[in-house]
Amino acid sequence: MAADYYSLLGVDRSASAEEIKRAYRKRARDLHPDANPDDPDAAEQFKELSKAYAVLSDDQQRARYDQFGEAGVGGAAGGANFDDLFGNGGGLGDVFDAFFGGGGAGSPFGGGRRGPSGPPRGQDMEVAVAITFEQSVFGDQVPVELKLPQTCDTCQGSGAGEGTKPVTCSECSGSGQVRRVRQSVLGQMVSTSPCTRCGGLGEVVTTPCEACRGEGRVTESKTYTVDVPAGVVDGSTLRLTRRGAAGPRGGGPGDLYVHLRVRPHDRYRREDDDLVTEVTVSIAQAALGTTIDLETLDGNEVLVVPSGTQPGHQFVLKGRGVPRLHGRGRGDLRAIVEVQVPTKLAAEEAELLRTFAEGRGELVGEGGVSLFSKIKSAFS
Repeated sequence: MAADYYSLLGVDRSASAEEIKRAYRKRARDLHPDANPDDPDAAEQFKELSKAYAVLSDDQQRARYDQFGEAGVGGAAGGANFDDLFGNGGGLGDVFDAFFGGGGAGSPFGGGRRGPSGPPRGQDMEVAVAITFEQSVFGDQVPVELKLPQTCDTCQGSGAGEGTKPVTCSECSGSGQVRRVRQSVLGQMVSTSPCTRCGGLGEVVTTPCEACRGEGRVTESKTYTVDVPAGVVDGSTLRLTRRGAAGPRGGGPGDLYVHLRVRPHDRYRREDDDLVTEVTVSIAQAALGTTIDLETLDGNEVLVVPSGTQPGHQFVLKGRGVPRLHGRGRGDLRAIVEVQVPTKLAAEEAELLRTFAEGRGELVGEGGVSLFSKIKSAFS
């Protein structure tokens, strides 16, 4: 069952136009997909909210909705689409025309009279932007440059040449639609479809603008400054509303989707909100202890490695990780100990290690037999 539009906006059925507008703005901020990137249902909820506002903010559509429910506003509210129910693009209003003689001004469907659809909205655009690891952690303002259709400055988007303006389409008389009457077994059927001469705009450009050739837009380079929030991950997408391509002939712009690509760091990697790195110490340092300078993204830290530190031990620096994107505070920084075993030893170094091993009763050398044991075996 479809949700009640008044309930979606959180207002009474007697709410004024201003109350509906305020309620929509508040709910739109809460449900906008950009504010709920982890909620897969946010986009659909926002869409339903927008449908409800589109109907209740229009006096005629609100009256139809109050009288007939969602069926009274049909496809205009994003509900069931009756456009193809009777063929040739005939809408629900055309069905009422066929059975009730076209309806008058008091008809809940406006007698089938429809205005021009207007210039179409511009396309949504996409762009990929590479950012540094540090920018993904702390956030930054990143310039984004791309080429996209923009409103023609010469004709201000009208598409008409200097000193002229678009004229009303003679084919549809400015409605943007043409009506066709045909006979069927149910009687006379009236259908509407977009005007082919003006493309549904209701106007025709007779003298095109030389700069945009009548389209009302030109392709140019544009630079936007994108606010990258702290804590974003590789593959995140930011949506910049109304920053996409301008629509033809004065149509509104689409949206711009910025896909973020995070360059890897030479020392750190990310695990959720934690930063992870390896610190390398020698066998002697691990056994006897040491202090090392640890380079963090916030600056250098002195890390005290106690004697007897084992390989894989983790030193945790609380609150020195990645800021939580949808919460407070930061993750941790984890430094994992890696003990480096020397691959080449001087003779003196090797002898010291052998003496150390013999003193601890440890077998060393190939096959677990010490060099000293081999020498003794040779003379026995």
